[in-house]
Amino acid sequence: MKKITFFLLTFLVFAQSFSQDNVNSTNTDSQNFNELKLNGLFLIAGAIEVSYEKTLNEESGVGVSIFLPFDDEVKDDINYYLSPYYRFYFGTKYASGFFLEGFGMLNSVNEYYFSSNNNDIITEKNSITDFALGIGLGGKWVTNSGFIGELNLGFGRNLFGDYNDESLEFVGKAGITLGYRF
Repeated sequence: MKKITFFLLTFLVFAQSFSQDNVNSTNTDSQNFNELKLNGLFLIAGAIEVSYEKTLNEESGVGVSIFLPFDDEVKDDINYYLSPYYRFYFGTKYASGFFLEGFGMLNSVNEYYFSSNNNDIITEKNSITDFALGIGLGGKWVTNSGFIGELNLGFGRNLFGDYNDESLEFVGKAGITLGYRF
């Protein structure tokens, strides 16, 4: 069984590598691009968010963002998130302009419980991991040399957590993003 699985995986890898079309690199209307982006808004706030996006065609792209805090105040609220997304573009240039986004978000947040006992305040911290679904919108501008500027905003709702703090049921994404298309 292991030999059959190994053979099938090897065959699929080689079949995929030989099935690539030879695309003219000067025709940008028929080429898919990779994009790396950094969210400047979160850098100011004390976290880093890096995104990778692959354009599928002139109207759509898929990507993933990862958020990691480095400031202690941000770490007190959120531990991380990993957010895959799909975007549909309405611009005249290739995969740019106004877009609508659907996203998922695997996130980990901290919930605090406060209680008092004989005038002593006791604080308990509980880390909760959940998955959210959401929608967003924004705009992307791309220069001829491949530099990207992007603004986006999105909201979603966690699906599985049982929260005492109702504000933790909802998630948000926002960005003032700079990047490069290659």
